[in-house]
Amino acid sequence: MNKQQEKIGVIGAGSFGTSIANLLALNGVETLLYSRKKELVTQIQQTQQHLGITLSDHITMTSDLERVAQECELIFPIIPSQAFRGMMQKLGPYLHPYHILIHGTKGFSLKGVHEEALLFQETTLTRENVCTMSEVIRQESVVVRIGCLAGPNLSSEIMDGQPTATVIASPFTEVIKRGRKLLNSRQFHVFGSHEILGTELSGALKNIIAIGSGILGGMNMGKNIQAMLITRGLTEMIHIGKAMGADSKAFLGTAGIGDLIATATSKDSRNYTFGMRLGQGDTFESIMESMPELAEGVRTLKIAKQLAKYYKLHVPITEMLYNVVFEGFEMQRALYYLMKYPYAIDVDFM
Repeated sequence: MNKQQEKIGVIGAGSFGTSIANLLALNGVETLLYSRKKELVTQIQQTQQHLGITLSDHITMTSDLERVAQECELIFPIIPSQAFRGMMQKLGPYLHPYHILIHGTKGFSLKGVHEEALLFQETTLTRENVCTMSEVIRQESVVVRIGCLAGPNLSSEIMDGQPTATVIASPFTEVIKRGRKLLNSRQFHVFGSHEILGTELSGALKNIIAIGSGILGGMNMGKNIQAMLITRGLTEMIHIGKAMGADSKAFLGTAGIGDLIATATSKDSRNYTFGMRLGQGDTFESIMESMPELAEGVRTLKIAKQLAKYYKLHVPITEMLYNVVFEGFEMQRALYYLMKYPYAIDVDFM
């Protein structure tokens, strides 16, 4: 089946889901873009406009998950991590072993723990409580061929037609090849990797560091301290990833340090913007209420803090960011603490 004849599904009409749908469509792929909001589907059908851009005529809107499963063998689920399991529970009954799912969600799903419990000090998360999106897909459906789409994929730049690269990670070479064939273009280069866990963890954990980098930007700090935070933050990402069973190699590639640099330095990044506004003095509540899309790193920070406690890891940046974001810890004090933290070895994960 060539990509001009194949119909591909994208679940999630947010900025990244819309970007991927438009990339597919610009490659001549008939694309079914799902949104659970029926009024949004109707509006886009009437105008072919969404998020400030004109969508390709190859994109068809739908609010019917069953239709997506029936018409599309390959589906890209790209929705916020907190809603991912609920979506899969609705989609799962319509899926078959022949389906391929390549998700583009950068975060974690909780199992057996309520979200509210994450802010209680007595809460303990284990690895069994924290699931990547590929694990959720396996838990909630019969799908076997699963992949992850990750990398420096700032949606605004993709929709502007600016060049970038991404990684499709999967244990299955077929999944990587199918995704690469569909998405590769002059503006979008697709790398492949079989290290799916490390790729998923890279995509989730870098959002925490992006919040910290944004705080420094909001405080008018310079590039030296920002570079220090990003590099030491990468070290913490790798320590958490290795504790969870991932190979550190994934963190050093396009989906790891590549995505980290983009997300932690750009005002087009929701996580950087969240941190920057916090650093400028905005309150947590006002930022959350006014941002049009969720900054995934806020939720991931709560989960990573609990995981670090479970694995008994020394992750001072993660700890300090948690204290600043959720407990009102004074930012200058947090910065002073990190500057005085007794880092003895520069690179300790190789």
